[in-house]
Amino acid sequence: MKNFKLFLRALAKAKDGATAVEYGLMIALIAAVIAGTVAVVGDRVDAAFDAVDDEMSAAGVPAAPD
Repeated sequence: MKNFKLFLRALAKAKDGATAVEYGLMIALIAAVIAGTVAVVGDRVDAAFDAVDDEMSAAGVPAAPD
């Protein structure tokens, strides 16, 4: 038990653990921003392709085979 207390004290004083947590938070924030950007841009790209598809269908261009 004494060794565990010494370990916790050493862990509290260590700077490496705090740095790892900070990097983890930054990575989580970056991942959230990427996910949000993909969601917004994905909807816009989908709408653009739908508009092109509608225009091509109206012009009589045949659809590509699946």
